[in-house]
Amino acid sequence: MNGKYAAALIAGLLTTPAALAFDPLLSESDVGVSAVTAMMQAEQPCTFGPLARPLGFAEAISRTLCFSPKARAAWADAKEQAALVGQARAAFLPTVSGTWQGVRDRSETDVKNFPQLSSASTATVRSASVSFNWVLFDFGARVAAHQSASAMFAAALATENATLQDEFATAAKDYFAAQAAQEALEVAQDVEKMAHDSLVVAKARADRGVAPVTDVLQAQTQYEQAVLNTTRSESDALTLAGTLASDMGFDPDVSVVLPSVVSEAQPDVSFTESASRLIDEVKHTHPSVVAAQATYDAALRKIAQTRAEGLPTVSLIGKYSRNNQPASLGLGSPTFPATGHDAYIGLQVSIPFFEGFSRHYQTHQAQAQAEHAQDMVDDTVQHVALDVWTSYNRLNASTKNAIDSAKLVDIAQRAWVAAQHRYRAGVSDILELLTTQAAFSNARQRRVLAIADWKNSRVDLAAKLGRLGHSDLQF
Repeated sequence: MNGKYAAALIAGLLTTPAALAFDPLLSESDVGVSAVTAMMQAEQPCTFGPLARPLGFAEAISRTLCFSPKARAAWADAKEQAALVGQARAAFLPTVSGTWQGVRDRSETDVKNFPQLSSASTATVRSASVSFNWVLFDFGARVAAHQSASAMFAAALATENATLQDEFATAAKDYFAAQAAQEALEVAQDVEKMAHDSLVVAKARADRGVAPVTDVLQAQTQYEQAVLNTTRSESDALTLAGTLASDMGFDPDVSVVLPSVVSEAQPDVSFTESASRLIDEVKHTHPSVVAAQATYDAALRKIAQTRAEGLPTVSLIGKYSRNNQPASLGLGSPTFPATGHDAYIGLQVSIPFFEGFSRHYQTHQAQAQAEHAQDMVDDTVQHVALDVWTSYNRLNASTKNAIDSAKLVDIAQRAWVAAQHRYRAGVSDILELLTTQAAFSNARQRRVLAIADWKNSRVDLAAKLGRLGHSDLQF
């Protein structure tokens, strides 16, 4: 077979999915088949049909995580670190290499004034050899390298998890914001209709001479304000829906229809865990803390690896070679076909006597990197603790606001209905009607925002605790 085609065939075989999945040293078994396998708990988590109408929370989050470039990049980093663990494990195994050479050899010897001693030969010479090398002892350099690679792999897995937590929380925030904006648009449209009805009533009363023209003007002013608010709400709804569509990998102009934000799960006070316990927990379990601690562990192992690489190594070596170089008995003698063999096996000791002080400074560099990693652990612990404290208090406040907002809507609605009856009966003025109408409108808007904020606060606290997972998709 032609050498070029053989090389192409081998390269093709080595890049097939089956070859790429080959993991003889079991270093890649903890890496999922996709960036969201663990969180989605499905063999094919990124298989979707047409966009649902209305779009559920679980589908929106799943699509966003599957599309997320950050999630895929974190997954690729984890795969890279897993491969480095495999390389570190491979260092404990022997290496075997072979060479083959075929040449056309033309050899001439011209002895001046003694032509009988001159010679010339032409031959096709082939040689082949196999070399063997197995490091038996290296003062722990390979062990430290493997421990460092394993720690960095753990850090990559934790970072991947932290990235998914962040992307989940961001997608949830965008979903709830778009959901609230669409609901706010519906409220604004209802308020516009209410203002129009009030304007009709005011005109009717003014036409009968039982109300001054100022009632009509005030009602018309409120109606025009309602129209402006509807226009602004429509713009906000389209903008936030486009943001959510972009999160999922669609063009921003794709139509996204969401369910009502207030018709789903209602707020409760079932969250009873203390902030102190959560803060203590997150200092040890949050993915970003785990990643920082693993990075620090890897830096410590790197110090030991750097020192050990400057010490002697003991290796078992061996080689066997053969060739068909023609042999000659001496000057002027013809060459004869021959076969040569050479073999050896033994121990090799490599001692780096002097490296120009480079090892000394490499060790100092590794120590400085470890100190930096330790500082990052402390900073991360402090950061996640503050995040949990902030999110915990925000959830408590948003839960109370969501519950109270329902009471506010009920009271404001009853006040507006009563004001309508009183105005139609001629026992109150337009100011009371418009005031209660505005209060009812504001209460409905606050209700929408309170429910959306409560939902987002729940997801945000779960993300800050590093607890987001498949169960949180069923909101």
